[in-house]
Amino acid sequence: MNKDDAIIRVQKLTEILNKHNYLYYVKSSPEISDYDFDMLLKELQKIEELFPELITEYSPTKRVGGDITKRFETVVHRYPMLSLSNTYSKNEIEEWVNRIKKSINDNLEYVCELKYDGVAIGIQYINGKLFRAVTRGDGVKGEDVTNNVRTIRSIPLSLKGDYPFDFEIRGEIFFSKKNFKKLNNQRLEQGDTQFSNPRNTASGTLKMQDSKIVSKRQLDCFLYGINFNDNKFSGHFEAVNKVSDWGFKVPLQTHRYIEKTDSIDGIMNFINFWDENRFNLPFEIDGIVIKVNKYKNQLELGNTSKYPRWAISYKYKAERVETKLESIVYQVGRTGAITPVANLRPVKLGGTVVKRASLHNADQIQKLDLHINDSVYVEKGGEIIPKIVDVNIDNRVKDTTPINFINNCPECSSKLIRNDGEAHHYCLNELGCPPQVKGKIEHFISRKALNIDGLGSETVDLLYSNGLINNISDLYKLTFEDVITMNRIAEKSANNMIKGIKDSKEMPFHKVLFGLGIRYVGETVAKKLAKSLKSISNISSASFDELIAIEEIGDRIAMSIIDYFSDERNCYIVKTLGSFGLNMEVENKLQTSNIFEGKSFVISGVFNSFSRSELKEIIEMNGGKNITAVSMKTDYLIAGDKIGPSKLKKATDYKLNILSEEDFILLLNGKSN
Repeated sequence: MNKDDAIIRVQKLTEILNKHNYLYYVKSSPEISDYDFDMLLKELQKIEELFPELITEYSPTKRVGGDITKRFETVVHRYPMLSLSNTYSKNEIEEWVNRIKKSINDNLEYVCELKYDGVAIGIQYINGKLFRAVTRGDGVKGEDVTNNVRTIRSIPLSLKGDYPFDFEIRGEIFFSKKNFKKLNNQRLEQGDTQFSNPRNTASGTLKMQDSKIVSKRQLDCFLYGINFNDNKFSGHFEAVNKVSDWGFKVPLQTHRYIEKTDSIDGIMNFINFWDENRFNLPFEIDGIVIKVNKYKNQLELGNTSKYPRWAISYKYKAERVETKLESIVYQVGRTGAITPVANLRPVKLGGTVVKRASLHNADQIQKLDLHINDSVYVEKGGEIIPKIVDVNIDNRVKDTTPINFINNCPECSSKLIRNDGEAHHYCLNELGCPPQVKGKIEHFISRKALNIDGLGSETVDLLYSNGLINNISDLYKLTFEDVITMNRIAEKSANNMIKGIKDSKEMPFHKVLFGLGIRYVGETVAKKLAKSLKSISNISSASFDELIAIEEIGDRIAMSIIDYFSDERNCYIVKTLGSFGLNMEVENKLQTSNIFEGKSFVISGVFNSFSRSELKEIIEMNGGKNITAVSMKTDYLIAGDKIGPSKLKKATDYKLNILSEEDFILLLNGKSN
């Protein structure tokens, strides 16, 4: 490809990718599969590698991040980002409306919007291109976070339509509940403390120095407030509808995220509707914003030094209930982290009965100055997790003593430690503390690790209590006779368990490495380690400097790996696993054979062990044929996460062989048919 051809192809690919990004992230109506999108993006990346002079800051490849920001420049807002005054009752709304009516002789209209619980952002576009993104800051000046905002796929890098040459649009960046939960689950797997609420996490993410990490966290954004000279729109409601045509993700009328009304009753209907339904939203809100719609009316009303007179927010009171703290128990996690949990007198909160609340750590207990039998106030943190927020001191029982955090593990009595700079206390008896032992085994057999069929947490508990397993390597010593003698284990279940354990020996090395449960070594880090160092021998002997030289391996992860392999007991377990035939190095699965000769495969979805291109290469090098469409002549459908529903339905209707990733590995190794 010469440069002229490259220029044409880059322009075309950019246009196609921007279109499908908009359809997926803004309109929620994708027209192509994730795989097809990724293939187009990879093609663009390859061309940009060949012709780096063609790379622009508006390229779709910039969405993946990678820029490192050493510091965030302070920028003065062209239009001040004012706060909103808050109201909490219908009377206060009525007072606000009546004040406006005294000043404005017009047929007033009001726009009601959801008050997203996120981070305010102002984004400047020049000639249809994203130029700069600035946080609210103190309202007069904020921080330039442009590199990070470029990674948010619901924010367009370039616009379409009849947009102004130079304007600013404002909105709110936030975590969806789904992505916040996903992030916390990842942190839980890695032994990290979970984040407490989406709003603070979105704020912290937006100011991270590595935009690649920001991209992976999948922030979202609604944009709705436009500022530019010579504004031709009649009002805010009309402007929001119009900027949607330029490519912005705006609040949807069809979902009732935004509504126009001319009365207080209309405002209160909107407020009351979302007071009842806000918990069903896919994101967090903490209230409603009401604005005078017409821009000419906004100009007449003007601003105070802090607030616009033409807008106000109605804040929902966080539902709070008072109940009794009956006791505190201490839970031991897989990594040895100790979490105090409050047992409460059952009380209804947010539509559910709450009996327990997390206290997070010793600092939280001390901050609240908790005593047993205290009357405590409980809220749902981030509308999700019940938490104790305060104590009713007036109701405190006399002669009670403060709750002191325990010194020894509640399960094995080992001395607890708390490292400098860490919030949690830890039990270090990881190979002898029952919850840690069972937790590590449950992690090892989980779907993302060894994916052992026939085993679950109850069975692990049963095997452990019967003295049959004490660590992950003991699983491979189990026999049918061992298992069948236990209560509640039927013959079929015993056979499935032994077969699942045997089949797990075919899992690739990075899954074994992840399954070891090394603190901070999550699924992604395990893949990076396996790809870079190739074997457990190399990883166990790697120096600190060698480890931190690997992408995404920082000081904390490197020291955790070194600590793990410095324990002879861990080394013995790893050696034992290897002796049972588990993969302890990266295997070259691309060996040439005729095992798939005459067989056709369709690949759909997202996979853990392989990319789609790797799967295709394996199939072809072993005699198979890759096809794109499912038909009656297809032999196998390899189904990953997020598989296309139409392909899955066709394969089911045609009664084709549908393989999981693990099934395919077994088939490749001649262990299935």
